[in-house]
Amino acid sequence: MRNRLAKIVATVGPASAAPSNLALLHEVGVDVFRLNFSHGEHESHAKVVDGIRAAQKKSGRPIGILADMQGPKIRAGVFEDGQIELRPGETIRIEIGTEPGRDGLIRMPHPELLPVLTEGCVLKFDDGKMSVTVLDNDGEALTARVDIGGPLKDRKGVNIIGAVLPVSAMTEKDERDMKFALSQNVDFIALSFVQTVGDVIAAKNIIQGQAGLIVKIEKPSAVEDLEAILDEADGVMVARGDLGVELPLEQVPVVQRQIIRTARRMGKPVIVATHMMESMIDNPTPTRAEASDVATAMYQGADAVMLSAETAVGRHPATVVAIMDRIIAAAESDEEYWSTFQDRRLTAQTTAEDAISASVRGIAETLGSKAVFGYTSSGATVSRIARLRPPCRIIGMTPHEHIASRMCLTWGVTPMVVKDPADFDDMRFSIQAIAKDAPLSLKSGDPVVMCAGIPFGTSGSTNTLKIGNIN
Repeated sequence: MRNRLAKIVATVGPASAAPSNLALLHEVGVDVFRLNFSHGEHESHAKVVDGIRAAQKKSGRPIGILADMQGPKIRAGVFEDGQIELRPGETIRIEIGTEPGRDGLIRMPHPELLPVLTEGCVLKFDDGKMSVTVLDNDGEALTARVDIGGPLKDRKGVNIIGAVLPVSAMTEKDERDMKFALSQNVDFIALSFVQTVGDVIAAKNIIQGQAGLIVKIEKPSAVEDLEAILDEADGVMVARGDLGVELPLEQVPVVQRQIIRTARRMGKPVIVATHMMESMIDNPTPTRAEASDVATAMYQGADAVMLSAETAVGRHPATVVAIMDRIIAAAESDEEYWSTFQDRRLTAQTTAEDAISASVRGIAETLGSKAVFGYTSSGATVSRIARLRPPCRIIGMTPHEHIASRMCLTWGVTPMVVKDPADFDDMRFSIQAIAKDAPLSLKSGDPVVMCAGIPFGTSGSTNTLKIGNIN
């Protein structure tokens, strides 16, 4: 049983893929494992899934699995000498083609880009290390001014600012990877480089409800279309790596807070990712700034924080998880942490379900409840409760193992698989039995709140709330 309420997502890689390492990382704090489909073959990912499920069986606690799609990669072409030097202030030519480029000429194998790149668009190369501004598009090639220079090597990535690109967020590779991940019964699919709500709908047509869909916000166009995108998605990731290249750096913290607030208002879990504790790839402790970064995500209301290279290739994967666990727990122990969630805009009672969820938070706070028990067949009940941040643990009871695994990403929720109750008395009996489990630390007389949708098994019908005590 975790002492904290927010969740930890860890990326699997060479440093963590062994079954014993997966079990250790789960034991020290990982709630959801991320499989990065930008790397590795299907066979290796299948072995990791087997290792995660073995760790789940050993611990007796659900574990979530997130399959992260690579998305479309726009790259510069090759050069006659393997690289060119971009000099600040010089004018260069950018053509579409696969022939090698040379000094003053970049060729790119992406003909679909030429029609949308207009004067003022910015192209950033190699994660933003170099950038050029488009001065003219004559229909055959671009003329551009070098703003930030440096050595540009073969096939470096390109980020394009100022245009909505005519490319889908899903490539043929992504579609193959997505279908494979679904065959492995992963709990979430993460869609990279989402630009519009149409990208989300296309992915949902493939997923068909077999997994939750997490949208990665990496493009300014996605920020502009945020509510429509989140309305179709099951969760969101603040992917600060590419977002920090696509946006001015000073805007990234502002956008991060905007995404978190919007996701919470809409009841969708939100992950803050990239560079959370980057220095621990090599070092045994994080910087003070990194510790503050993790804590800030907690104060802003994130459901989860994610480790990338720290656990995939880092030297201290278990240590970085344990330290992140401590930072989260410390933030949650601060009385001011809870005051940040007194937002009346989130408690607007527009439906019966919203009214009950708001009441759960108020009752739990007034009575000093030790836990909220929510019975759910789809996860919707506990999502509504969690977004309002009641000051206690939420026990998500469900008869479905895959729903229990999906709840691993939602703030404050301890998922438990239980039999489908016949009625509310039967549910109350299950709660009394669960409360006796040592990890919950509930004692006789402890006040608890119970809620569910009746009739049981009907998704999205939260309509009953009761107050009780542990016998």
